[in-house]
Amino acid sequence: MIAEEKLKILTESARYDVSCSSSGSGRKNEGGIGNGMPDGCCHSFTPDGRCVSLLKLLMSNDCIFDCKYCMSRRSHDVPRATATPEEICSLTVDFYKRNYIEGLFLSSAVHVSPDATMELLVRTVKLLRTKYRFHGYVHLKGIPNADPLLVSEGAKYADRMSYNLELPSERSLKLLAPQKSKESLLSPMLRLCRERALFQAEKRKGFFLPAGQTTQMIVGASPERDGCILRLTESLYRTAGLKRVYYSSYAPVVEDALLPSVPSPALREHRLYQADWLLRFYGFDVEELVDEGEDLPLDIDPKCAWALRNMHLFPVEVNRAPLEMLLRVPGIGARSAQKILSARRYTALTFDHLKKMRVVLKRARHFITANGQFCGEEHAPALRCLLAAGDAAEAADAPEQLSLFAAGEHTPVQLPLFAQDAARSARTGEL
Repeated sequence: MIAEEKLKILTESARYDVSCSSSGSGRKNEGGIGNGMPDGCCHSFTPDGRCVSLLKLLMSNDCIFDCKYCMSRRSHDVPRATATPEEICSLTVDFYKRNYIEGLFLSSAVHVSPDATMELLVRTVKLLRTKYRFHGYVHLKGIPNADPLLVSEGAKYADRMSYNLELPSERSLKLLAPQKSKESLLSPMLRLCRERALFQAEKRKGFFLPAGQTTQMIVGASPERDGCILRLTESLYRTAGLKRVYYSSYAPVVEDALLPSVPSPALREHRLYQADWLLRFYGFDVEELVDEGEDLPLDIDPKCAWALRNMHLFPVEVNRAPLEMLLRVPGIGARSAQKILSARRYTALTFDHLKKMRVVLKRARHFITANGQFCGEEHAPALRCLLAAGDAAEAADAPEQLSLFAAGEHTPVQLPLFAQDAARSARTGEL
């Protein structure tokens, strides 16, 4: 069994990687333990976004790279540790049997060399699948500059892989992560995308990244604006077929003259996630949301900001508007839009109907009519103030979320219905 002190070092080093929430995969249980299917890979999210259903750790934090923002960088004076494949496998299976976890997120600093590190990671996940017969969810982190054959071998045993871009431009990478390059991160993503498509087209037996790929970008460590970050995001979704792009607000965990001395606002990260959701599920293009050299507004969400710039398109009649237009109305999410389409076939919808459907009328009423009735504010400057005040009130009135790992005694509280709805919308990204 892995030593407790070593485990503490490796899990502490892994907590800054946020690209680990699982969405399940098509891997079936073929006589072992664990289940990587969507119903078997349940998650519990802590208030700071950690997914505690996955055992999340580094194989090693003894890094030969010197990325300025990383707490495991070579020049940072921290305790170092390296786990063996057997230690990680036995720990994963033991935690699974105790019902602590449903899967594994395994990353590593670049230990000895990229190829040596990737070989250890592949050996671990292969051992977990073959010797320990573990069929639960496994997310494996790719190592930049590692041999492509090792990366492809790891993809045969992992449900998901990710290469973290970390910084959105080649210039920032050269400045803050000199051992990395855009090519060393994008090339394996594109290669895995092609190999996965070929694997599926040829209907080969087995699995090859059934849950796809993700990546992560640090927000605020470099000067790039939100428009630049989102253009890179949109390109990755289109060219590399990524499942998710994760954003992590910069936090000054190590000191360096090239890094900001203050953390990036968490609200900026939140706005990027909202814009990301609009790109993936609401039919928006990045050019509609923000210019390349600008940031998203912090006082209102990006969907409201777009609507205020396009007031000539509103109000729309909910009983006649197509799905594409309903999805662009602030306060109407994907589920609400489908409910509206289904219900209006049988009756002319009113604001009372929309309220029962739990449409967020405090935003939507300014942009719609229901059976010819309009109940909103038409003047754009006043409307922006109303929307901004509503967002601020929501933040101030939000119920306190207690950390799973906070010290002290806390009594669990059942959230009221409106708070449960707000939490659900935050998880799904509906705007």
